[in-house]
Amino acid sequence: MNEKWRKIFGEYLEAFVIAFILAFFIRSFVVQAFKIPSGSMLNTLQIGDHLLVNKFIYGLRIPFTNKFIVKFSGPKFRDVIVFKFPEDPSKDFIKRVIGVPGDTIQIIHKIVYRNGKKLTEPYAIHVDPHFIPQRDDFGPITVPKDKYFVMGDNRDESYDSRFWGFVDRDLILGKAFIIYWSWEGFTHIRWNRIGKIIH
Repeated sequence: MNEKWRKIFGEYLEAFVIAFILAFFIRSFVVQAFKIPSGSMLNTLQIGDHLLVNKFIYGLRIPFTNKFIVKFSGPKFRDVIVFKFPEDPSKDFIKRVIGVPGDTIQIIHKIVYRNGKKLTEPYAIHVDPHFIPQRDDFGPITVPKDKYFVMGDNRDESYDSRFWGFVDRDLILGKAFIIYWSWEGFTHIRWNRIGKIIH
């Protein structure tokens, strides 16, 4: 290899290494992409939505671990968060925070009460008119320290804290904040959802 090609190869290799390090840093500490595989967050999130999650907002974590280097303020009421599923940490779940530490949550005939006050939830939908006690009545229960009570916006078809309990602070990966791509298969791109901020 002559000097010219050695120099070109070296420059490309350097650029590749820098790009890899930057991508690793961004994915580990700042932002990560996720895809919505189920309808548990309808209508807020559709199956096929691709979204970005802010991993920096709640703290800095040691890559590939649940241990924080430093913690910032925790998730707020109504944040849409991505977290490792407590019963199987290899799976990532996305739900809405309904109860933060110290809150008392109760559900009576599908209506959610937080600290004794009925919630106004324009994001929540019910697709099943039937009353199922195990799903539609719950609590009251107080959220412990460093734990969060989460629910899907599609209340009748969400497997959430009503069934498996609280989410530990250390299992929370970040806050979902924007949809960067959305489609129903290869033939139907939802252009109107691209760039939508998640509330």
